Amino acid sequence: MSGVAERLDGIRKRIEAACGRAGRDPATVKILAVSKTFGPDNVREAAECGLTVFGESRVQEARQKIPLCPGHLEWHLVGHLQRNKVKDAAPLFTMIHSVDSWKLLETVHGACQTLGRVMPVCLEVNVSGERSKYGLSPEDTPTVLERCGSLVNVEVVGLMTMPPFTEDPQEARPFFRRLRELRDEWRDRHGLSLRELSLGMSHDFEVAVEEGATWVRVGTLLFGDRPRRPAAEDDMGNAP
Repeated sequence: MSGVAERLDGIRKRIEAACGRAGRDPATVKILAVSKTFGPDNVREAAECGLTVFGESRVQEARQKIPLCPGHLEWHLVGHLQRNKVKDAAPLFTMIHSVDSWKLLETVHGACQTLGRVMPVCLEVNVSGERSKYGLSPEDTPTVLERCGSLVNVEVVGLMTMPPFTEDPQEARPFFRRLRELRDEWRDRHGLSLRELSLGMSHDFEVAVEEGATWVRVGTLLFGDRPRRPAAEDDMGNAP
């Protein structure tokens, strides 16, 4: 068993255990393999283990990497998306987890209208209120949900958040729980399914699963330590 295969097996077992504690079906939790900074060979190894959905944070990196990877894979954008990069991002990704403003949602809609496709998106909600985090405030999100039905080339399928980083995964629990509670409230109010909750990363995904995550964004736990890139090329925004 390869290193990635062994680590993936461990991740799946931990997801199953977390689902058992929460009374959930493990089939409702999907693994998003966050491959940012890792090369096509790493992606190919993970794909050979059965993973089919990969996450990237930078449009430029994804544009260079995706053509070198197996063609059957699905790619999601999990990092901060600037509006001037949307035209490049729209053909590359099958889902965006990090839409953090109405203007960005409109821009994604426009790009997808040109392509003749519908983009599933998660709205990123800054539950913690940290000024260093991207995301809509919980107060502003309902307005976006009220208006999103007018944009036929995007589908708001769920919500995403990034809790404050702490060594203790349990400290992320209140933020994951709060987003789930808000999701339930907004789903009833706006008549949207909001079926996806993109929560949790390598160090706290079990807590996220216990609190309702449908996507867990796992990178270093699957691939190992990330290669370091020059400071000038660092990702903008929150990325797992």
